[in-house]
Amino acid sequence: MDAVRVLFETQPLFTLLLTVALGYVVGEINIKGVSLGSGAVLFVGLAIGGFAPKAAPPALVGTLGLLLFLYGIGIQYGAQFFDGLTSTRGLKANAAAVLGVLGAGIVSLALVPMFGLKLDESLGIFAGAGTSTATLQAVIAAMKGDGAAVGYSVAYPFGVAGPILLLYVLGAALKAKIEAPAAKVIEMAEISLRNPALIGLRFSQLKVQLPAGLTIAAVRREHHNQLPEEDLVLRMDDVLLATSTDPARLREAAALLGELQPGRMSSHREDLDYVRVFASSRAVVGLALRDIRFPDGIASSIVQVRRGDADMLPSPELILEVGDRVGLLANRAHLKALRQLFGDSIKGTAELSFISIGIGAAAGLLAGMIPLPIPGVGKLTLGLAALLLIALCLGKIRRSGPFVWTMPLSANLVLRNFGLTIFLAQVGISSGPKFFATIATTGASFLLYSLLVVLALVLVTALVCLWIFRMPFDVAAGVICGATGNPAILAFANRVAPTEQPDIGYAMIFPSMTIAKILFVEIAMALARG
Repeated sequence: MDAVRVLFETQPLFTLLLTVALGYVVGEINIKGVSLGSGAVLFVGLAIGGFAPKAAPPALVGTLGLLLFLYGIGIQYGAQFFDGLTSTRGLKANAAAVLGVLGAGIVSLALVPMFGLKLDESLGIFAGAGTSTATLQAVIAAMKGDGAAVGYSVAYPFGVAGPILLLYVLGAALKAKIEAPAAKVIEMAEISLRNPALIGLRFSQLKVQLPAGLTIAAVRREHHNQLPEEDLVLRMDDVLLATSTDPARLREAAALLGELQPGRMSSHREDLDYVRVFASSRAVVGLALRDIRFPDGIASSIVQVRRGDADMLPSPELILEVGDRVGLLANRAHLKALRQLFGDSIKGTAELSFISIGIGAAAGLLAGMIPLPIPGVGKLTLGLAALLLIALCLGKIRRSGPFVWTMPLSANLVLRNFGLTIFLAQVGISSGPKFFATIATTGASFLLYSLLVVLALVLVTALVCLWIFRMPFDVAAGVICGATGNPAILAFANRVAPTEQPDIGYAMIFPSMTIAKILFVEIAMALARG
C-alpha cells in the first residue's frame, strides 16, 4: 500500500485521471432510480486524497475545469436565461427559486451561531446542498481553507438525493399523471386550391390568412413544381404543399383552401427535389433564416430544421446552429452548390472555435476582476460568476461578425462535462485529508445540518411554485431542478414529468441561480469580514 501511496503522490496527473475513471464507475451505480453521476468523482477524490494526502494536483487545474463548465452552460442557455428575465412565467420561476436559495442560505448561516460551525464550513454546506461547484469555488478562493470543501462533500449527496425524493413524493401526493407529448415532426399535405374567394390573390395575401404554425413550401401548376414567390397570383387547381408540426393546422388549411390531393407533387421531382444537409459552415451558422443568402441564380426554400430530436418549422427569426439538419427544396442541379453553402459536414458538428472561446473566456475573467461597490457591504468581485454572465450574453448574441460564439451541442456537452469532472476530482483529492478528519470529530452532525439546508432549498421553492404561483407540476419540477442545479435531478424530473417543461425551467433558472448562490456567499463573507 505504501508503494501505491507513493505512486499517487509523485504522479498527480495519473492520480487525477484515475479519480475521474473510478468516479464515473461509481457514479453509474443506480439504487432505485438514484445515482450520483459525475458527483461521484468528488467522493472518489476524497477517498484517494485521504489515502494519499500529497497527491493533489495544482488548484489551477480545478479552476480551469470549472471555467470550461460555466462557459459551456452560458453559451448554451443564453437565450433561455434572458427569456426567463423578461417573461411573466420566467419572472415567477426565478422569484420562486430565489426564495428557495435565500431560505437555504439563511439556514446555513444560522448554523454558525447555533452549532458553532465555521463560516466556510456552513457556506460549503450551502454550496453542496445546491450542488453548485461555482459557489464552492467562490468560498474556497475567499476563505483559503478546506472547510468549504468538507461541508460541500458532506452535503452534496443530500443535494442530489433530496430533491429527487421530494419530486417523487410530490408527484405521488398530487397524483400528477403527465403523458409524454408526441415528438414534433414536420408533416406535409398537398392541397388543391378550390376556394373561389382565394383565386386571384397574391401569395403574400394568402399567407396572412393561413393558420398559425403552417407554411406553404411549394406550388404545383401546369405539371411543374415551383417555389412560391410573394407576387405569385393564385389560380384555380393550384396544388399547395403545406407543412406543419401540428396535423390540426393541416386540416384547417385543407378546409380553407380546397381539398387534399396527395401524391401530385411528391411523385414529381424533376423541378424541385428535397435534400437534407448539415449546417456546419460559417456562412449560415449563427444567422437567422431571413439573412441567409443563396448563391446567384439558385432558388431554394428551407422547409424543415431538425435540431436534436425535434423538427422546427422554419421562421424568418429562427437562427441556425451548428449541427442543425436543414431540409431544402431546390432543383437537383443546384444541390451541390447548396451543400457547399451549408457545409454539410458531420465533422463540423463536433468542431468549435477556440478563438471565440479564448476571447469570450478572457473577457469573462477580466470582468470578474472588476470591483463592484455594494452599499453596506463594500466592494465585491464576481470572479467566475462574471464569466458565466459574459457567456450568457454571448449565448444570446450567438454571432458577432466573423465570431460564432455558439458551439455544437455535442462539443459543448463534452467540454463542460469534462471541465466539471476535472474540477470535482481536483477539489476532492485536495480536500480528502481534512474531510476525514472532520467526519471523525463531528460524527453525524454535519449530515443533519446538510439535510436541513437541502430541505429549506427544495421545500420553499416547491411551496412557492405549487401553492402560491399555482404552476403546473411539470413546470414546478423544472424550477426545482434549476434551483437545485444538478443534472441528475433534471434527468429524474424528465421521467416523472416527460414534457419539455423541466428542460425549459432548468435552462431559465440554473444560470441565474448559480449567480444568486455565488452572490449570496460573497455578500455573507464580506459582511463577516466587516
